[in-house]
Amino acid sequence: MKATGIVRRIDELGRVVIPKEIRRTLRIREGDPLELFTDRDELMLKKYSPIASVERFADSTAKSLFEQSGFLSAVADTDTVLAAYGTGKKLIAGKTVSKKLGEIMDARSSYLANRKEGGDIVEIAEDGEYRATAQVIAPIVAGGDCLGAVILLSQDEGAVMEGNAVKLARLTAAIIAGQFDPV
Repeated sequence: MKATGIVRRIDELGRVVIPKEIRRTLRIREGDPLELFTDRDELMLKKYSPIASVERFADSTAKSLFEQSGFLSAVADTDTVLAAYGTGKKLIAGKTVSKKLGEIMDARSSYLANRKEGGDIVEIAEDGEYRATAQVIAPIVAGGDCLGAVILLSQDEGAVMEGNAVKLARLTAAIIAGQFDPV
């Protein structure tokens, strides 16, 4: 853990204000759920990610998507690329999602872009090391909340993703969302 040097007092209702700089750095927005952890005399807050709780499922999902599509496949929550499988996976796995990818997830609609057709390719990770030529992004939406996204990517020159890739990504996103929807 890293000390920030910031000290806050608890008010009479037990509330503590998290400084704006820390919220911005950790990408915590109003309404985001936080999970509480304790260890002896320590209290830790962590941004809650329901998808992170099924990380093994995300790993096998990314692998299956790659095997079915042949494209680099990834599953992300709203902050991090949790799992990736295929050529170039090390360039995105475990990385913070880009601001633009976050905006696409917030919009809750699928995104398809092919550079060959003049499409606007979105960076997946903050560092932007992976250079895609075609992509599909399908948000994972459960209970009206966006939990993350299923992503298919290609670096092949002239690659074009079409309707079948979109359908596969949407189906996968729906299956993952089904893990969180009440029966």
